[in-house]
Amino acid sequence: MKIAVVGATGLVGRTMLKVLEERDFPVDTIILVASEKSVGMELVFKGKTCNVISMADAVKAKPDIALFSAGGSVSLEWAPKFAEAGTTVIDNSSAWRMDKNKKLIVPEVNANMLTPADKIIANPNCSTIQMVVVLKPLHEKYKIKRIVVSTYQSVSGTGHKGVSQMMDERTGKTGVKAYPHDIDMNVIPHIDVFLENDYTKEEMKIVNETKKIMGDENIRITATTVRVPVKGGHSEAVNIEFEKDFKIGDVKNILRQSQGIIVVDEPSKNSYPMPKDAEGKDEVFVGRIRRDESQPNTLNIWIVADNLRKGAATNAVQIAEYLVEKALVGGKPGKITY
Repeated sequence: MKIAVVGATGLVGRTMLKVLEERDFPVDTIILVASEKSVGMELVFKGKTCNVISMADAVKAKPDIALFSAGGSVSLEWAPKFAEAGTTVIDNSSAWRMDKNKKLIVPEVNANMLTPADKIIANPNCSTIQMVVVLKPLHEKYKIKRIVVSTYQSVSGTGHKGVSQMMDERTGKTGVKAYPHDIDMNVIPHIDVFLENDYTKEEMKIVNETKKIMGDENIRITATTVRVPVKGGHSEAVNIEFEKDFKIGDVKNILRQSQGIIVVDEPSKNSYPMPKDAEGKDEVFVGRIRRDESQPNTLNIWIVADNLRKGAATNAVQIAEYLVEKALVGGKPGKITY
């Protein structure tokens, strides 16, 4: 099994390598790929030093699976070339997410849609991933009518530049700015570019991707996305209106029994999900589960996940695990671990 990691030197790329190693993914040959300026750079995988190679050389190597985290323009140019060479691409950028001919996959939600013919598979936006993992089992039971979500997204979502800006400000250094305003000791209600409707691209990603993943265009969704001075981990306050009524105890039980979810919800003990507790973990954490008392059939919840892992790298690796387990790549079934 040959696995390529494209964008291996970035935050998400390095996390992909870490997740592959930790989850003991069946890698016989690892192929590290990055831009020309990083070719020859050395990274360590499973105790072995490996050199970064170019895109063209990686295509010639014909990996079974290529995990992409190198930006939309790179993916648009190179993902089809890998696919033409027989590689299955799992792409972390926004390039293919809303392409009607490409699957947008969160394994706990809709991996069963995948077939051997899917050579370019889209990995959703980080905020969308953690939310739909929680929404899916509730939608199946109560049917969602409307979602109002406000996100509190960490600076690692912007990569090295976002983390560097916050730490520079914290230590009084002058450095490159990732944001139009200071982020330390501040919150910025602005992630990605503004669109004609005055929503940001990030907000509309959540709206459109959620409908596609859940397979229901009738769900009404509105989002506000906010950058907060937290190094890692995204949080979300989600208000969900259902068609059917529910009991809070039943909601908690459904979530406890659902794959990839950990319920942390004991208000009397000040126990609820926080980004620092999700760091380095692959699960989605949910708490502050309570009825919205202002209208019928409506629930308030708080969702937290490590955005570099479940929000990006881990979700991509889990897709790869599913492909191997179902023999959609590699020719023979393997073991699924998520």
